[in-house]
Amino acid sequence: MNAEQLIEKKRDGGALTAEEIRALIEGYTAGRIPDYQMAAWCMAVYFRGMTPEETAALTRAMADSGPRADLSSIPGVKVDKHSTGGVGDTITLITAPIAAAAGVPVAKLSGRSLGFTGGTVDKLSAIPGCRTALSFEEFIRQVREHGIAMAGQSADLCPADALLYALRDATGTVESLPLIASSVMSKKIASGADAVVLDVKCGRGAFMKDRRAAEALMREMTALGRAAGLRVIAFVTDMNVPLGTAIGNSVEVDEAVDVLSGRGGRRLTALALTIAGAMICAGGKAGSLAEGRRMAEALVRDGRALAKFRECAAAQGGDVSWIGRRPLTPETHARLVRAPRSGYVEDVRPVELARLVMDMGGGRARKEDPIDLTVGLRLWKEPGDKVEAGEPLLTLYGREGLPMDRLADEALAAVSIGPEQNVFPLVYRMADSEAGETE
Repeated sequence: MNAEQLIEKKRDGGALTAEEIRALIEGYTAGRIPDYQMAAWCMAVYFRGMTPEETAALTRAMADSGPRADLSSIPGVKVDKHSTGGVGDTITLITAPIAAAAGVPVAKLSGRSLGFTGGTVDKLSAIPGCRTALSFEEFIRQVREHGIAMAGQSADLCPADALLYALRDATGTVESLPLIASSVMSKKIASGADAVVLDVKCGRGAFMKDRRAAEALMREMTALGRAAGLRVIAFVTDMNVPLGTAIGNSVEVDEAVDVLSGRGGRRLTALALTIAGAMICAGGKAGSLAEGRRMAEALVRDGRALAKFRECAAAQGGDVSWIGRRPLTPETHARLVRAPRSGYVEDVRPVELARLVMDMGGGRARKEDPIDLTVGLRLWKEPGDKVEAGEPLLTLYGREGLPMDRLADEALAAVSIGPEQNVFPLVYRMADSEAGETE
C-alpha cells in the first residue's frame, strides 16, 4: 500500500495497521515520502483521530527511527521527567538534583526551545562554562559518577519526531492529541529511562488551554508509557499564572538555586517538591508519593539537593563559584518596578510577561535565532500576595539599548492589583500507571 492509499484510508476514518504506520514513518524519515503527502496524512489524523493501537504503533515507529539510548550500564531505576512547558517553568533544574540526591539516577536529555523563553539547555548554558553538548559516552559516565547529567538531546535520537514536529508546526496540525502524545513519549522511550514523570500544563500560559484536553493528553501518554513497559506518574498542573517568579534564562537559574536553598517562591517550590517526590517514588527510593515528597523536603532542608546541583553543573564545566555569593544574572541594566497601589496581586498574566521577555531577546522565534541568556524579569510578589503601595513588585533585567521605561510600563500592565485575594490552584489531577488516577 503506497502513501496515497494510507492518506485516503485515514481520511475516510479507517484504522492503519502497525505495519502500515511503520512503513509510513520509515518512508518519511528516509525521504521517500515527501512533505506534502505526510502533511496530508497529519491533517487526516487531526480530523479523524487515531485509535489507541494506532497511537502506540506510531510511538514505537518514531522511537525506532534512530538509535535508542542504552542506559543499561547505569545501575538503578533511571527516571526521566518531562513538562509540556509554560511560563516560569524552572522545574527540571530543581527536581533533577533533588531526585539525584536521593539516589535516583537522572539522565536528562533536553532541547532548546522555541517561543517565549529558552529550554532547560538554554538555562544551563547561562552558567559560565557549562557544557550541554556531551557525547553519549560522557553523558553515561557522568550519570555513573555523579548520579545526574543534564545535556542536549542528540540529533540522532528520534529523528522522525524532529521531522514530523517541524512539519506539524508549519501545517496547523500541532494540536492533535495522538500526535502530541506520540511525539513526547517516543522521545522518552528512545531516551532509555525506566520511568517517566510527566507534568502536563493547562491554562492560558500553556500550550493546552483546556483542562479536559490536558487530562486526556495525560491519560494518553500514561497509556503509551505503560504499553512500552515504563512506569509513568503524570500530573495536570495549572499555568493560568506563571509557575515561578522568574521568566528568562539566567534569572530562572537564580530562582532554581533559591528553591534548592529553601527560599524560593511558594508555587514553584510546592510543585517542584511534588514532582521530585514522584521521581523519588518512581525510582524505587520511596514507597509512596507522600514519602517521596518528605524525602525531597529533607534533601532541600539539609543542603544535599543544592550540593547535587552544584556538582552536576561543575561536572559539565560550569563555574559555580557564584552560588551562595551573588546572583548569576547581572544587574547592570536592572530596573525595579514598584507597586502603584496597595491591595492584593489579583492576577499576573503569563503570556504578556513572557512576550515582553522575548521582545527583550530572551526567547527565539526560530531554532537558529540567537538568544540573550541574561535578560528577563523577577516578580517579588506572587498571585494572591498582599502588597503595599511603593513596595518592590518586580525587577526587569535588560541590556544596553533596550527601552527600559516602556518595558517597565508593559510589565506593570500585566500585573493586576485590587481588593480580591484570589486563590490559584496548582495540581488538578494525577495518574500513576501502577496505581490509577486521582483528582
